[in-house]
Amino acid sequence: MSKPIKSPPGRPRSEKSHQAILQATLELLAEMGYQSMSIEAIAARAKVGKTTIYRRYSSKEELVADAIESLREEILILDTGSLWGDIDILIENAAKMVLSPLGRQTVALIISTASSSPTFAQVYSKKYLQPRRQAFGAVLERAKARNEIHTDIEPDLVFDLMSGAMLYAMVFQPTDETFEAYIRRALELCLKGNTV
Repeated sequence: MSKPIKSPPGRPRSEKSHQAILQATLELLAEMGYQSMSIEAIAARAKVGKTTIYRRYSSKEELVADAIESLREEILILDTGSLWGDIDILIENAAKMVLSPLGRQTVALIISTASSSPTFAQVYSKKYLQPRRQAFGAVLERAKARNEIHTDIEPDLVFDLMSGAMLYAMVFQPTDETFEAYIRRALELCLKGNTV
């Protein structure tokens, strides 16, 4: 009995084309905004066919989310053995990311695009915010297991409050203290009364 003949794989995806697509998306997003930008314009700017884009992305929202995220470094959430050890590293890494000129530009792109497109907001939240929310939740679950905080604390709400404080501090610099000190103080206030 002869073995079935396998068809050869399709043409491999070009990393150079992929980077050109992401760069074109970011340029057009900055130049004309999310609503005015089209897949056709991205393809023309990147010098690729529309089918090249659609082989990688199912929608404009997914492409824009990936392009924006390509500017960001992932924040690692380490297990230091204590809640505040974990949180101090998280805050320090977040400060390095969002306070740089590129970090500020990236956050502005996320907010402006999500504000003008609920579909983008949904895609971005599902693909990028949810994993970060879950990773932060794991920090609080470890703290619960170590009896550092009460078991009824809501990780999602703490994540939202921390994110809001970070955005506010990034834009308005509300005090003379450092970004890191302000965020830590805000989190201490959130968790006050919830520590064991």
